[in-house]
Amino acid sequence: MAKLAAKKVLTLEAAREIAAAAQAEARRNGWNVVIAVVDDGGHLICLERMDGTQIASVMVAQEKAACAIRFKRPTKALEDVVAGGRTVVMKLAGAVPIEGGLPIVVDGEYLGAIGVSGVTSVQDGRIAAAGLAVLASIS
Repeated sequence: MAKLAAKKVLTLEAAREIAAAAQAEARRNGWNVVIAVVDDGGHLICLERMDGTQIASVMVAQEKAACAIRFKRPTKALEDVVAGGRTVVMKLAGAVPIEGGLPIVVDGEYLGAIGVSGVTSVQDGRIAAAGLAVLASIS
């Protein structure tokens, strides 16, 4: 019989800590955003919608997170490719070429992703990065 691989998974507790760290960064800057954390299949684990955030950001944050794990790269990488003229990337299924989605990688394993929406894409990216910074203390 074939052996099964051992696999790390993103827990609800870890997802909440990542979201809380991201939310703290948003609050420090007075930014209202939606923060989505998804598992390695792009399925929602937790979502935080700060008061006053535009409703469209609920879906955008989830789509950024799902894209980041699907493509195993920050959504900013896709944005840069499109900005460089390779607009065909926009036709890829599930591609969201807008900064604010980051994969969650621990010891080389892709566990999920965080997506942020509500302010500028650069600010969304900064908030997502603050969420990932907490990984050093929880992994």
